[in-house]
Amino acid sequence: MEAPPVTSMPVTGGAVNMMEYLLQGSVLDQALESLLHRLRGLCDNMDPETFTDHELVYLLKGQQGNPFILRARRSLSHPTSPWHLRYLGQPEVGDKSRHALVRNCVDVAASHSLPEFLNEMGFRMDHEFTANGHMFRKGVMKIVVSKLSRILVPGNTENTERLSLSYLVELSVLAPAGQDTVSEDMRSFAEQLKPLVHLEKIDPSKQRH
Repeated sequence: MEAPPVTSMPVTGGAVNMMEYLLQGSVLDQALESLLHRLRGLCDNMDPETFTDHELVYLLKGQQGNPFILRARRSLSHPTSPWHLRYLGQPEVGDKSRHALVRNCVDVAASHSLPEFLNEMGFRMDHEFTANGHMFRKGVMKIVVSKLSRILVPGNTENTERLSLSYLVELSVLAPAGQDTVSEDMRSFAEQLKPLVHLEKIDPSKQRH
């Protein structure tokens, strides 16, 4: 089943209904410290925010077409913080001149009973994972470097297995529709991270669950 690229963006709250501009890449474990050093020099916060999150991906299958996907995420570092429910729309593929993937993003805070609510609404939990890493900021841009791990026993975030020997790197901006100039700023910033990491506009047709 084709799906939008997975994202490991940490729970930070924010816009209710915005467009997300996104570039993604990866860096091997042994190159992590070099990348973090470069980001400390380029970003506004020399000491990045750290996070450990648990995300559950829910599907609601309709009569036809692709299922409706919602993402429920909670912070394991701050267990009393609200859950967050996120909807990521299908990427807009019409404008080839854009330097970043663009999709609708709805992000709302929710109570700790969110999983039970989604189950009662007919959603089925498809898969879950944990993400832990570092988050930097540069103006309106957010740079997240995270390690993704699959959960081996449903609901047990202590029993995990790393998905790869690399870290996912994401550069994103949340902005109102039509602010396409931010993608040029993102491209310029991404150039400064080469050759440590190559951030790209990921083709959603190549992303699968």
